[in-house]
Amino acid sequence: MLDLNANPTTSYSAEQKIWSGAYEQNYYNDDLTIGQIIFRQLQSEPQRIFQISPGENTRLTRFQMLKNAAKVSVYLRKQGFCEDTHIVGILARNTTHLAALAYGCLFNGTPFHAVNHNLEEHTIQNLYSITKPMFICCDAQDYEKLRKVAENLGVTIITVHGRIVGVLSIQEILQATLPDDYEPTRFQRGIDRTMAILCSSGTTGTPKAVTISNSRKIFENHSYLNPDDIQYAPSTLDWLTGLITLITAGVYGTVRLISKEIFSPAHFLKLCEQQSISWSVLAASHIAMLANCPDVSVKELRSLRYLLFAGGHTLVATLHKMQSHLRVEGILRNAYGMTELGTCVSCNYSTHTKPTSVGRLLANIRMRVINDNGDAVGPNEMGELYCHNGQHWSGYCGNSTATAEMQDSDGWFHTGDLGYFDEDNYLHIVERKKDMLKFLGMMYYPHEIEEVIAQMSQVAEVCVFGIWNETEGDAAAASVVPKPGTHLQSAQVEQFVAEKIGVNYKQLNGGALIVQQLAKSANGKVNRKAVKAAYLKEEQNEAADS
Repeated sequence: MLDLNANPTTSYSAEQKIWSGAYEQNYYNDDLTIGQIIFRQLQSEPQRIFQISPGENTRLTRFQMLKNAAKVSVYLRKQGFCEDTHIVGILARNTTHLAALAYGCLFNGTPFHAVNHNLEEHTIQNLYSITKPMFICCDAQDYEKLRKVAENLGVTIITVHGRIVGVLSIQEILQATLPDDYEPTRFQRGIDRTMAILCSSGTTGTPKAVTISNSRKIFENHSYLNPDDIQYAPSTLDWLTGLITLITAGVYGTVRLISKEIFSPAHFLKLCEQQSISWSVLAASHIAMLANCPDVSVKELRSLRYLLFAGGHTLVATLHKMQSHLRVEGILRNAYGMTELGTCVSCNYSTHTKPTSVGRLLANIRMRVINDNGDAVGPNEMGELYCHNGQHWSGYCGNSTATAEMQDSDGWFHTGDLGYFDEDNYLHIVERKKDMLKFLGMMYYPHEIEEVIAQMSQVAEVCVFGIWNETEGDAAAASVVPKPGTHLQSAQVEQFVAEKIGVNYKQLNGGALIVQQLAKSANGKVNRKAVKAAYLKEEQNEAADS
């Protein structure tokens, strides 16, 4: 529900100290899965274009997408996929047949576990060891990376994009004949079944598999979409935003524009100009890149009705600059959510007047602010954000302890984020309690890099932290204390990490500094915040001297 200024309405109970989004009724029977809802949508106006992949030069109608997804569902049934513990692993980019693969799983009530293709092999192995998929679908270019993982798990691989001799491809599955009487699988309380499994990490960096139910909240907050909208998100299916755009396209019948290219301002502008994107979901870092791109203008972005962004902090000056590239106010919207919640919980429709906020709560969302004493506090008081979305959550696969830590017995999610509500009921995120950092859209933890640096024979102590910039995120940097009598240079540390860690986002992209000691708290623990402050001060001094 929106107020007279077209902003979400949020109320506050001073007695309970709870903020609540507007109440909205669910219009779908609780027995329906999202797969069944999408199946019916794809049946309407069957010749209407549903998906466009400019890079592959493919266009699929609703009927073609429906038929392809149904064939995937039939294949799953023949392979014995009938329980919600029968999982399909997906590690793939946004290419022509990815949506049919995912929708086919939804039609059959089969959860898929989506994992990012940029992750290291051992991380992928750990994640799939949790959910034990019956087979893994990947792009041909990642086959060698996945081959050993599949062998260790005793499962086969199916290629989604590209072909390999002797390996089943989704194109072969789509050649099958479809029964005329095909229907999606029916369930009792389909709304509570696990629909998908995405990836998250705990405070120790241990991978966790997050279940996402068939709750309508994943799409209901975007009911303003219609079949004339052309939507685009660069995120793959393993991100919540990637899943949201997959679902909203199917439910509301928008045109789904896809590309396997990583985000760049030039590519985005080209898509806007050639395909007339009207709704897009980007990362906060993408907004910074766009805002500071010299080629951006109102003309290139004139087709946009909604430009949502999430996943990090954006400078006020950047938001103002981005707003100047858009034809009217209200297009640029900042959203906040968590994978565990399976939806956006707030959205700022007024970034031009409330640039530091992530907006008001969306429908059927409740939130409390809990201080260090465990007490609920009121407006303009900071604390950890607790969120209640009123939906069923099956927790983390195979990790009941972490599930209980995330969601308490009353159903409140402990987000680990510090924030407050202002006097207008707008939510502000101050910082994360967790140590997790994000660089180039990929999550990592300081201790992962610290453990590598600690392998150097010259190293006595090390502290890794993130140096944030709005384009890339948290670049890892390290302060290193050498052992007495040894000689160690920053370049040696950076080179060692480069040799031991094979992915770019865990490199020391923020540099390294050799120091005599690390700042520590009274109990002897390394004070990461103070170490970082000393590092930045040293950088400033060096810059001043030069």
